[in-house]
Amino acid sequence: MDRRLVPLMLAVAIVLWLPFGRGDSSSCSASALQASRFFEQENSQLRERYHAEYSASYTYNTNVTEENRLAMIAVYAASAKANKILAQAVKAGDYIHSDEANIRRQARLLQDLGSDVLEDSDYLELKNAISSMQSNYATTSVCSYTNRTDCSLTLEPHIQERLSNSRDPVELAWYWREWYDKAGTPMRQNFNKYVRLTRKAAHLNGYRSYGDYWVHFYEDADFERQLDATYKAVLPLYRQIHGYVRYRLREHYGPDVVPAEGNIPMHLLGNMWAQSWEGVIDLFTPFPEKPFVNVKSEMERQQYSVRKLFELGDQFFQSLGMRALPPSFWNLSVLTRPDDREVVCHASAWDFYQDSDVRIKMCTEVDTHYLYVVHHELGHIQYYLQYEQQPAVYRGAPNPGFHEAVGDVIALSVMSAKHLKSIGLVSNGRLDEKSRINELFKQALTKITFLPFGYTMDKYRYAVFRNELDESQWNCGFWQMRSEFGGVEPPFARNESNFDPPAKYHVAADVEYLRYYAAHIFQFQFHKALCLQADQYVPGDSRQTLDNCDIFGSKKAGQAFKNFLSAGNSRDWKEVLEEFTGETEMDPAALLEYFDPLYQWLKQENSRLGVPLGWGDTNKISSNCCGPFST
Repeated sequence: MDRRLVPLMLAVAIVLWLPFGRGDSSSCSASALQASRFFEQENSQLRERYHAEYSASYTYNTNVTEENRLAMIAVYAASAKANKILAQAVKAGDYIHSDEANIRRQARLLQDLGSDVLEDSDYLELKNAISSMQSNYATTSVCSYTNRTDCSLTLEPHIQERLSNSRDPVELAWYWREWYDKAGTPMRQNFNKYVRLTRKAAHLNGYRSYGDYWVHFYEDADFERQLDATYKAVLPLYRQIHGYVRYRLREHYGPDVVPAEGNIPMHLLGNMWAQSWEGVIDLFTPFPEKPFVNVKSEMERQQYSVRKLFELGDQFFQSLGMRALPPSFWNLSVLTRPDDREVVCHASAWDFYQDSDVRIKMCTEVDTHYLYVVHHELGHIQYYLQYEQQPAVYRGAPNPGFHEAVGDVIALSVMSAKHLKSIGLVSNGRLDEKSRINELFKQALTKITFLPFGYTMDKYRYAVFRNELDESQWNCGFWQMRSEFGGVEPPFARNESNFDPPAKYHVAADVEYLRYYAAHIFQFQFHKALCLQADQYVPGDSRQTLDNCDIFGSKKAGQAFKNFLSAGNSRDWKEVLEEFTGETEMDPAALLEYFDPLYQWLKQENSRLGVPLGWGDTNKISSNCCGPFST
C-alpha cells in the first residue's frame, strides 16, 4: 500500500468510531472539535497532494516529453485514490449535516470527486486521452504558405503573425486549414474517449451530465439562465460591431470574399478562433486619421524587457497595498519560450500550495498584447497570494469567473490613457472624442467579440455532454453554433471527416470555459466598484468615466479588493460579491455603460452607411446538420 494513504485509512477508522452525534451539548462540542481536527489534518494532506500534482504538471507543461506526461499522470492517479478515500471518510462522518456552516461547506467540497471517482483503469484512460490532446496541441506545427517544405511553423509566434499581418485571403485560409486539420481532426478518437469517460464520472457523482457537473461550480441552479440573459443583453451591441466590421471587410476584400449580409469568414479576423478581432483593426478603424495609442513602439524605444513588463504589474498591485511577488516567482517561472525544449506556450498562472510558491508559464514578447496578458496572469497570482492563508479546500474562487476577472479588471486600469501616461508610455492622458471611439472600438474587438465565442464553447460542450447532439453531427453542430451565436464561419466547408473543436486549447485540455465568459461580465462590475472606491469615477461626469479610470495607488480600493480576494472559496460567491460591489448577480449593466459611447456611435454610423445587421445560416456545413440551438 502507498504509505501516503495510511493516514487517510486511519482517518476513516477514527471517523467510523467517533460519533458525529446530535445529542447533548458536550457531545456537540466534542463532535465540533473532532470535525475541526479532522478537516485541519486532511487539508494539510490535501495541500501536499496539490503541491505534488502541480509540480508534476508544471514540469510537463514546461518540458513536453512523453516521460513527463506519464509521470504527471502517475501523480494524478495517486492523488485520485487518496481523494476517494477522503471523500469516503467525509461521508462516513456525516459532516454534511454539521451545525457548523464552515464544516458543511468543506464537507460538500471534499465529497465532490470529479473524475477521481472513476475506477483506476477508466481514470488512466481519461487522463491519457486529455494529455494526448494537450500534447498534440502543444506540438502542432504547420507548413509555410510560401515554402511548403518548411513545416516548422508554430501557432505562437509564426501563425499568429501571419493572421495579424497578411491581407491575402488565400494565405490566411491556408494557415487556418493547416491548423484545424492538424490540431483538431486527429484528436477525434481521444475526444470520444473523453466524452464517454467524463459522462461516466458525472453519473457516478450524481450529475445528469458532465455539463451539469461544470455548472454546479457556480452554486446557482439559475446560472445557465443568467448566462443566456447576459448573452441576449449584449447581442445588440455585438450586432452593431459585427455589421460594421463585415461592411468594412467587404470594402477591402470585395464581394467575392465577404458577403453583404451573411457570416463573416473567420480567417479574415486576425485570430485563429475569431474570438478577438483586434489584430486586423487597421481594416476598419472608425477614425483612421486618429492614430491609436502605440504602446509597442514606445516600449521598444525605451528598450523594455519581458522582465520590465512583469515588474510593472508587480508595482501596480503593490501600489494598492497588496503583496509583492516573492523571489521564487522570479527564479522559477518560465516567462519566455525556451530554445531547448517544447513547452505549452498558452499563458497560465500556477499555485504550488507551499511557501508562497507561485509562478507563471508563458512565452512573453514585448508588445501591447502581452502588457495586457501579463497583468491578467498576475491577477491570478495575487489571488493565490491573498487567499494563501485559507485551508487547501478553500484556496480557489467561489465562482470560476472571479479568478479570470481579477487580472482583467486590473488591466482595464493599466490600459487606460490616464495610466499609460503615468508610466511614460503615452504623452496624453485624455482622449478627444474621436480617439476615444477608436480606443473603445479596439477594446470591443477583444471584449465584446469574445462573448458569443465564449458563450458557444460551453454551449457546444453541454450539448455533447448531455447527448443532445448526436456524435455523427459533432463537427457540423460546432460550426452551426459558431454561426448561429456569433455570425462567423470557416473559410472552407467542414464535415464529419474533420473534427475542429480540439483546435482550441481549452477544449483539448478539458478546461471549462464559462468562467471566461462570466469573467468578461464580472470584470466590469469589479471595475466599477473599484473606480468608485478610488474616487476615479462619477456617474454622468464626462471627466471621470469608466473607460478612463485608473485605480493605481488607491489603498482604499486595494483594501476592498484584498477583502474580496482573501475570502477565497470559503463563502458563497453571491455573498462575497455583494460585499465588494453591492450586487448579487452576474450583471452586464457596467459593461454596457462602459461601451455605451461606442454603441451610440455605431448605431448612427451604421444607419448612415446603410449597413445591414444580422446574419443567416452558414453554407459551410451540410444542410442536414442539426437545427438551431436555443438560448
